[in-house]
Amino acid sequence: MTALRGHSVNWGQSPINRNALELRGLAVGHGQRALVRDVCLAVRPGQVVALIGPNGSGKTTILRTVAGQLRALGGVVELFGRPLGEVPATERAQEMAVMLTGRPGTELLTCRDVVEAGRYPFTGRLGVLGEKDHEAVRAALEATGVADLAERDFAHISDGQRQRVLLARALCQEPRVLLLDEPTSYLDVRSQLEMLQLLRREAREHDIAVVASLHEIDLAQKAADHVVCVRDGRVAFQGAPEEVFTAERVAELYGLAPGAYDPAFGSVELSRPEGAPEVFVIAGGGTGAACFRRLARDGVPFATGVLHEHDADGLLARSLATRAVFERDFEPVSERAVAEAREVLLGCKRVICCVDGFGTMNARNAELLDAARLLIGDSPQFT
Repeated sequence: MTALRGHSVNWGQSPINRNALELRGLAVGHGQRALVRDVCLAVRPGQVVALIGPNGSGKTTILRTVAGQLRALGGVVELFGRPLGEVPATERAQEMAVMLTGRPGTELLTCRDVVEAGRYPFTGRLGVLGEKDHEAVRAALEATGVADLAERDFAHISDGQRQRVLLARALCQEPRVLLLDEPTSYLDVRSQLEMLQLLRREAREHDIAVVASLHEIDLAQKAADHVVCVRDGRVAFQGAPEEVFTAERVAELYGLAPGAYDPAFGSVELSRPEGAPEVFVIAGGGTGAACFRRLARDGVPFATGVLHEHDADGLLARSLATRAVFERDFEPVSERAVAEAREVLLGCKRVICCVDGFGTMNARNAELLDAARLLIGDSPQFT
């Protein structure tokens, strides 16, 4: 994907320090029933905000209300300091672009036709595109990597390709505020990263305020400046990614078992197998991660050590290992730690060594390897 550039008349014209979008005490829902209450949020130009939370928590309803597609049940939505209801529809369409999960009716429409729809707020009643409009369409198609699909029937491309075309339509609108509902759905891993990199670049280079709902918390952790967590009819908490994405808060938000989410990896792990450890894993420096996860998949409780507390394996072991023996960071493995690990090792049925050699800091872990070798043919099995 390439950046969309060079043809906006609105980007960057907002007064300094004015919020692009502000929600105060917003209540949203369908009919008279509020699904989420008291939503408060301020989004600055150039900022990327992620809405996360369980399915059905109300993220899409918040976006549709902010977009003016649903009536707010209470509170205020302001677009550049003006109540949303006081902004004429045409002006609103020139300021704000929306990409929701619903698919537009597109019988016999090409992808170019769909993208061109993003220019209609600027074309007047006749809907005739001028030179500037065609340039905006071309740039949006290129920015989202779908220029080669321009003449294809929109109804006969893949879901991932449709997602890119719909984003092109939104960017073609040259918005100052961009609302997106699950923009990474249907995309493969590479395309997800490209999508978020494009959104960050557009936000930064053109002062677009971006608000997107995301299911992938690892992507929200990496791409968002601010994260809003929605659960049980309220904003449970919000803040910078490093404040929101803690093991405790993610577990609370999604009802996960303690330790299931590892903020260091940005990933959710399987539940720790229950029971006394059957396998002892000698690891370190990330060499044990694949083994830890394989044992967890197989439901085999395991122990590991001696690991440094914030080593990659040490962090993962806190989520998956039944027992883990740690040493303080930047300290050589001590005799105390080795003795504790050896005791645990001798109680296991099998030993797995994931490391090829030992350095200065973990030299004493070689003693664990020697202990395992002495027991070959006895109770533990050495791998």
